[in-house]
Amino acid sequence: MISIYFVTYQKFNRYKQAHFQPKNITMNSNKQNSLSAKDTKISIIPGLVLATLQWILWFLVPKFSAGGTATMISVFGGLAFGIFIIIWWLFFSRAPKLERFVAVGLMVIFLMIIPEFTHASIKTGLSGLMYYVYAVPVMTISFVLWALAFRKIKGNMRLISMTVTILIATGIWTLFKSDGITGNASAQLKWRWAQSNEQLLLAETESMLSASTESGTFDILWSGFRGNNRDGVVYNTHINTNWSENTPKELWRRPIGSGCGSFAVKGNLLFTQEQRGEEEMVSCYHLESGEPIWQHTDSARFWDSHAGAGPRSTPTLTDSLICSQGATGIVNVMKSIDGSVLWTRNAAEDIQDTIPGWGYCSSPVIVDSILVTAISGTLIAYNLLTGDMLWTGAEGGENYSSPHLASIEGIKQILYSNPKGTTSFEPNTGKVLWERKWEMSAIVQPAITESGDILISEGYKKAIHKISVTKQNENWKIKEHWTSTNIKPDFNDLVTHKGFIYGFEGLSLTCIDLKDGERKWKNGRFGGQIILLADQDLLIVVTEKGKLLLADANPEEFKKLAEIPAIKGKTWNHPVLVKDILLVRNMNEMVAYKLALVTNLSSK
Repeated sequence: MISIYFVTYQKFNRYKQAHFQPKNITMNSNKQNSLSAKDTKISIIPGLVLATLQWILWFLVPKFSAGGTATMISVFGGLAFGIFIIIWWLFFSRAPKLERFVAVGLMVIFLMIIPEFTHASIKTGLSGLMYYVYAVPVMTISFVLWALAFRKIKGNMRLISMTVTILIATGIWTLFKSDGITGNASAQLKWRWAQSNEQLLLAETESMLSASTESGTFDILWSGFRGNNRDGVVYNTHINTNWSENTPKELWRRPIGSGCGSFAVKGNLLFTQEQRGEEEMVSCYHLESGEPIWQHTDSARFWDSHAGAGPRSTPTLTDSLICSQGATGIVNVMKSIDGSVLWTRNAAEDIQDTIPGWGYCSSPVIVDSILVTAISGTLIAYNLLTGDMLWTGAEGGENYSSPHLASIEGIKQILYSNPKGTTSFEPNTGKVLWERKWEMSAIVQPAITESGDILISEGYKKAIHKISVTKQNENWKIKEHWTSTNIKPDFNDLVTHKGFIYGFEGLSLTCIDLKDGERKWKNGRFGGQIILLADQDLLIVVTEKGKLLLADANPEEFKKLAEIPAIKGKTWNHPVLVKDILLVRNMNEMVAYKLALVTNLSSK
């Protein structure tokens, strides 16, 4: 019996192993495979959340907010969340290991190689960050959308589609070029093969220059950068602000070579600087017709990815002469009547300076028989009639501000801001009278208030300071009044009027109190440059998008009185108002408007 039982037990075990065990193993294996498949399902929700936040910070914030803070949030928010998306994909997406590492490897390789094939304006824009500021957010957002769309696709199709997505998102930027940036640091993208306005201008048939100018003595109506006192203020002029009934009349409009400068006006002649091909020019046009009178050319060209090609400065008028400084440092003194050269020098070579990133931007100032200009952060003085170099200031680093003539305590002095501070120079000798030291970088020049205080901008959208300077015996005393971040000029100059400052905080027109730096109001998102009609309490703004805007210079509220489109394209150049003619230009064209004047001063 025992032997029979033992044999039967062995047969049963063999049968169980043959029929039941493989089935259990198969069932367990299938269960494990099912669990494995479930474990490798991509966790897409965190990626979508990160991509949405990235899109908001990178794209939406600068659309609905202005200023340096918004720009920083957009730029670094877009880059930071790109990194967060890569971290999610590597460690938290639960994607197959091969896909995780291949994707990141492709991103790194493409981001390293493709910039070498982009246009110089994108490769060098935003201090070399422009490509990454655009490519990284587009790449990572596109990648998350790929992961969502192809999450159920298997095999080689996933790897191929992933590679194509990354390649297109990083490589599409080779098809574009930047036509400069806006005041909010946004690139103005165009197709890479599109002709620039400068190229279109050069392709046109040039008008013949007038044989001669009108005879007679011409009064200087607008001596140069921001007017006769370099403060953007116009007196003894009242205009009709009802533009619905008295719309500014366009006198003329004509294309012009690129350049960031403004105008100087003498009699019926206007002067400006421009770039045409490889020639940097000082040009003279007729004020009322826009017809060209004469042109002086130098073989020089400067270009940067932010503003484009051309000179950055405005010529300066004095008596019978006109003085100019080009973007590469060439200084010319010419007869204003015909452009004949009295003398020329390369100021950058005189002090062995290297052209800074945005070129030389200073507009010369004239003090009696002395021409003073800035080469980056260093002042240089020349004899106006002979061109002999008289003195130089201390080396001041990379800078873009212009010298400013002021009279403090009845003493003429040149004020200049550079990265080492704001300094006052005696015009004849270059002796330092006083100095307010700090570490900063200036674009906007110092401004003198109606009470004689001095406003100094730290530059790059940081802060503005109010100081006063007095002379005690042989020493100068500097008093600090306040520092305000309620208005932070960048390259947009400000005006002061009846105890208040009007200027730009980012893209918004802003008013602050001169007593304490407190903000009164902030409105709009249009950027631009500004002039003040002091007798009328009126602001004329040329917006960055080329619109003409009138607003009350009223600290109680912002009130827009009128607005019309004036000029096409990005406009950073300062407007000019002489008599009843308003002049506006940018990198592409210039236009003159005739404004209706008010004879009955009880109304505007």
